[in-house]
Amino acid sequence: MAATVFSSLLYSKMFPTGDTCKLWTDAAEVRAMLLVEGALAKVQGAQGIIPELSAAFIHRSSLEVQIDAARLANETGQNGVSVPGLVTAFRTAMEAPEFSQHVHWGATSQDIIDTGLMLRLRQTLAIQEERLKYLLQSLAIKSRTYAKTPMAARTYGQHATPTSWGAVLAQWGEPIADAMTALPTLKNTSLLVSLSGSSGTASVLGPDAPATRAALAEALKLADPKRSWHTDRGPILRISNWMCDLVAALATMGQGLIGLTGSDTGEVSLGNVGESSTMPQKQNPVGPSVLVALNNQMAGLRASLQSAAAHQHQRDGAAWFTEWMVLPQIALSAATALEIACSVVEDMQPDIKQMTRNLGGLGLVHAEALSFALAKEMQRSDAQKLVKKLVAQAHSTKTPLAEIVLKARPELPISLFQVETQLGNAPTAANAFATRVETL
Repeated sequence: MAATVFSSLLYSKMFPTGDTCKLWTDAAEVRAMLLVEGALAKVQGAQGIIPELSAAFIHRSSLEVQIDAARLANETGQNGVSVPGLVTAFRTAMEAPEFSQHVHWGATSQDIIDTGLMLRLRQTLAIQEERLKYLLQSLAIKSRTYAKTPMAARTYGQHATPTSWGAVLAQWGEPIADAMTALPTLKNTSLLVSLSGSSGTASVLGPDAPATRAALAEALKLADPKRSWHTDRGPILRISNWMCDLVAALATMGQGLIGLTGSDTGEVSLGNVGESSTMPQKQNPVGPSVLVALNNQMAGLRASLQSAAAHQHQRDGAAWFTEWMVLPQIALSAATALEIACSVVEDMQPDIKQMTRNLGGLGLVHAEALSFALAKEMQRSDAQKLVKKLVAQAHSTKTPLAEIVLKARPELPISLFQVETQLGNAPTAANAFATRVETL
């Protein structure tokens, strides 16, 4: 088995990452850091901190030079950080010592690495936002279409009361819509530029370091934190927690679909997928199971990143290295979950006849409505005791609850036992979710 399923040739179709995988490679990291170095030089040239000719040459070179990440491996291993090797390789590739001496002026490795990371996180979030839009639109269309399609709600895996397939879709979709709603604020508060120098004091960045940082933020279209955040990993945690929360919401949908596609339920089909090697009758819920598995992995990744957020003094190598190991896995897990969820929602189809059959039987899903109807003329506790006896009688005699009740109490409305009148707020919730998505 490969070290990670995301880069595995064997498992790549089971754990698809879409275009996000291109952002979490050595080449992408080097390219992002070069962009930061180029933008920094351009800003410093405009401010007169370094010569304008040097700044222009460095900026242009940062867009043109190609540096093989493998060439940086030895120095990275020795230094524990990739930037010294990157700067050396960049200066060599420029072939202009009089200009290249001004590369990386006053910055520290963490400024370049963290700012480059933010550029890649911004692109990652942009891709996830597009997939979120598609997923929500698909859920919203189906939610409105099936707003009044009755099915059994389930609590603790058992039949509870009637609901609708549209309401179930809305229940899955609302926290996903919450993630979409939270995204603009997340980007504005967490996609930050870093420029604070070696110890966070900006001591060699020039006479007006805050202005340089602000200009770099503007050049890269990142937010200016107006301070050093070298040891404050809150921005990273906020972004990763958003991804973790999103995967948890998608896993909830996965758990529901595992149950609804089971042979004992059979209310949803996921298309022609999930064949067994030896059992022809089986159709395994692969996609939903991947969603749950990704959430299981996220739990450990989130805990590791939380631990790594506590830095010692002005920089902590061990904490920082842990972040490098964990954060890419979080980003790729979220990307995979979105790809899988989009595919699952696109392919899933309700078996309305099976939903109706499962709602039928002895009609015990109406027991709650019956108990509240009887509570209008007796103590509620007495009503519940009576209904429990009637349910036991229905079980023992295999007689529908409605038949037993209406025979003894013909004055009770038959609507108590009609699914269409017992959906409560389900159709409203389904349509409200669809409307919400339309306004996002």
